[in-house]
Amino acid sequence: MNKPIWISRDYAACSGCRRCELACSMHHEGWMWPEASRVRVFMPFPGVEVPHLCAQCQDYPCIESCPVDALSSDPNTGAVIVDREACISCGACIKACPGSVPYLHPGDNKATICDLCGGEPKCVEVCTEAGYNALTIVNEGPSIHRKLYSRDPVETAKDLAVKMFGEKGEEVIE
Repeated sequence: MNKPIWISRDYAACSGCRRCELACSMHHEGWMWPEASRVRVFMPFPGVEVPHLCAQCQDYPCIESCPVDALSSDPNTGAVIVDREACISCGACIKACPGSVPYLHPGDNKATICDLCGGEPKCVEVCTEAGYNALTIVNEGPSIHRKLYSRDPVETAKDLAVKMFGEKGEEVIE
């Protein structure tokens, strides 16, 4: 069994290039379809880009919330796996996620969550290849409180804007 991995985020390093979205959709969908990407980049404010993806919370509230057991966790990677045949598109996983990360796929309306590309996340490959390193792989145990990264992207962007632009940025956001 492989050691579970986690995708760390350095929000300040994100350029907003969206290479991660394109690589993900190419890998999973076979074509560039950012709306179907398992990682999404949000720009709630000009100049502030936030990559948003599954944080693989240790308690997996999305898995626990599924009424038909369509979600499970991969023992090798720690990723949430969706059984698309079993999924009934109820959205319980979206409501249970602290960051509303899962979404209903625009093609089949089934729950869609990052599956870590089987242990070789394409989003990380293209981000590090470009030199941004906003997304990196971490081989670690449960020491990181991952749920801190499972937040609404607007809240993350607000914190990042204050960090980047100071308190005056916060006034503009409010």
